[in-house]
Amino acid sequence: MADIKTKENYSAADIEILEGLAGVRKRPAMYIGSTNSTGLHHLVWEIVDNAVDEALNGYGNIVTITIHKDGSLSVLDEGRGIPVDMHKATNMPAVQLIFSTLHSGGKFSSKVYASSAGLHGVGSSVTNALSEYCDVTVFRSGKINHIRFENGGKLAIPLEVTGNTKKHGTLVRFKPDGKIFSTTNFQFETICTHVQESAYLLKGVKFVVIDERDGQNAEFCYVEGIKEYVANINKAKDPIDEVISFEGEEGSIKIDIAMQYCYKDYAESIYSYANNVRTRDGGTHESGFKLGLTKAVNDYAEENKLLKGKAKLEGSDIREGLTAVISLRIPEQILEYEGQTKQKLGTPEALQILNNFIYNNFSYYLNEHKEFAVNLIKKCQDSQNARLAARKAKDEARSSKKAKSEMILSDKLTPAQSKDYDRNELFIVEGESAGGTARKGRDRLHQAILPLRGKPLNTDSIGVEKMLKNEEFATIINTIGAGFGDDFKVDNSHYGKIIIMTDADTDGAHIQTLLITFFYNFMKPLILKGKLFVAMPPLYRVAKDVNHKLTYKYAWDDEGLEKAKKVIGAGSRVSRFKGLGEMDADQLWETTMDPAQRQLCKVTIEDPVQAAREISILMGNDTVVRRQWVEENVNFNEVDSFIDEVK
Repeated sequence: MADIKTKENYSAADIEILEGLAGVRKRPAMYIGSTNSTGLHHLVWEIVDNAVDEALNGYGNIVTITIHKDGSLSVLDEGRGIPVDMHKATNMPAVQLIFSTLHSGGKFSSKVYASSAGLHGVGSSVTNALSEYCDVTVFRSGKINHIRFENGGKLAIPLEVTGNTKKHGTLVRFKPDGKIFSTTNFQFETICTHVQESAYLLKGVKFVVIDERDGQNAEFCYVEGIKEYVANINKAKDPIDEVISFEGEEGSIKIDIAMQYCYKDYAESIYSYANNVRTRDGGTHESGFKLGLTKAVNDYAEENKLLKGKAKLEGSDIREGLTAVISLRIPEQILEYEGQTKQKLGTPEALQILNNFIYNNFSYYLNEHKEFAVNLIKKCQDSQNARLAARKAKDEARSSKKAKSEMILSDKLTPAQSKDYDRNELFIVEGESAGGTARKGRDRLHQAILPLRGKPLNTDSIGVEKMLKNEEFATIINTIGAGFGDDFKVDNSHYGKIIIMTDADTDGAHIQTLLITFFYNFMKPLILKGKLFVAMPPLYRVAKDVNHKLTYKYAWDDEGLEKAKKVIGAGSRVSRFKGLGEMDADQLWETTMDPAQRQLCKVTIEDPVQAAREISILMGNDTVVRRQWVEENVNFNEVDSFIDEVK
C-alpha cells in the first residue's frame, strides 16, 4: 500500500467537528460493534430496549416487532409515549431531541425510570443515524404525533399532529442504510431469540414478532417468567426436582431467582441479569449468590450430620449440575457496571444482599424439602469425590516421567516449528490418512497437525475423570498447553487458532459436533475469544486440459459447482471429494489450509443460554426430544445455503 503523506504542521483550521449524528455514520462500529449482521440487529435491540424499559416500569404489556417487505422494521409499544412537548434548553420537541442528539433521554435519573436497561442515551439516535429513514409516531394525551428523519438522521418532516387517538405508546419504523451495512436482511430467528429472553424476564409481558416477507409470526409470553426459562434450558436433562424460585425485595433492589439441579449434568450454568441486561461476566450479584448458596448447603449438611466426617463441600461441588437465572432490578442511583460495557455488575450492595437472600430462602427450602435436600447433598458429595479423583489424575499426569508425556505427543502430534504462539495453528484432523496428507502440505513453521483415531467421546454425558482417561482428549489438552475447565487459561494456549478439519459428510459433521462440545465444556474461553474454527474443504473440483495445461476451479456447494462449470467451460470434468484423504497434499493446502485462500467458519456463541440448551438436546440421551428439535429446527433442503453463508 502506498504511503499516505500527512501534514507536518497542522493547525486549528484542520480540526473537524462532526455535528449532529455525523460522527456515528463516520465510525458506526464504535456505537454498534460492527456493520455486519450483528451490528444490523443491534439497531433493533436499541429500539426494543426502549419498549422493554417502559414495560419494566409498569407501562404497557405488549411489544410488537414487525419486519416489513420493504426491508424496514418497526417496534410498537404500549408505554407512555415519548414526550412531544418542547425542551426548553434546546427549543425543540423532546422526541426530536431524543432521536437526533447523542446522550439525551430520561434514563439518567430515577425520576422517570425507576430502573432501565439504557443509561447512555445513544440508542434511538444511533439507530436513526444509521438508517435511510426513521419514522416515529407517538400516541400520547389523545393525539397522534408524527416526525420523520431521512438520510442518516436529517429532519425530513417536523413534528406534526396527524389525528386523535385513545391509544398510548410509541411506534418506531426504520430502514437500515445499505451504504453502511454489509447486509440489511433482518433475521426472524435472531429477533425471536432475543425477545424471548426479554419475555422470560418480564413476567406477563407479550412480545409479538411478525415477518411480512413470508408470513411467519411468533408470540412469547411467560406467566411464570424465569421459572419457565430454567425449565426450558433443562428440557432435555434429568432434573432432581422441580424448578425452585424465590422473589423478594431487599432495600431498593428487587430480586427474582429460579434454579434447578440435574442428575447427570456436570456443568454449572448461571445466567445473571441487571435491569434486563445480561451480565455475561457476572459481578457482585453472582458472587453473592454463590457465597450464600455454598453456606446454605454446608450448614444444612452439618446440622443434619450428612457429611459423615468428610471435609466441607466446595462451591464448585455444590454448583455442579445447577442451572440458575438471577434477575435484579436496581435503581439508577446505585447501578454500577465494571468497565465500559455492561458485562459485569459492580454494585457493591448487591453482594451482601444476594448472599443473605439466597442463604435465608434456600436454607428454609432445604428444611421444608428433606428428600430433595438429602438427594442434593449426595449429588454434591459425588461431585466432591469426582473433583478429588480428577485432581489426583491431574497430579499423576503432571508428575509422570517427561518421556511418557513426550511419547504421547510425538506419536500423534506433528508440531509447528515456530514459538510465536499467536501465529501458530493447530489442525485437529479426522483420520490418519488425512493427517498424513496434511503433514505433507502444511506450513511447517506455523501449522501443527493432530490426527484423531476414531470418534471422540461425548463429553456432555461423562465426568471429568473419564474425560481425562480418554487418550484423544488428554492429547488435545497437553498439545494446547493451557489446562482445562476452571484452570483453563486462554492466554497460555500454544496456538492462536484451533482448526477442526473433517470430511464433508455426516461422520465429519458428527466429529465436529463432538469436538465443539468438548471445547464448549472444558475450554469455553477459546470460543469466546474467537480462537476455534472449522475448516471448510471443497466438495468439487471442475477441471479440463487447455493447451496441455490443466485449468481448474473448486466449488463448496452445488451453486458454486454450476458457476465453476461456466467458468471452466465445455468439456470440463467434475471430481467429487468424498473425504480429505482423496486430496493430495497440494490440493489440501490450496483449498483448506492456505491462509490466503482457505475458508474457515469461526465457532461463536451468540446466545449462551440457547447454546447450552441446544448442546444438551443434541448431545443428550433423550432421543425423543432430540428428534423433535431436529424436525422443528433443521431444514435439510437449506444445507447448501447454510454452506454458502458461513464462507
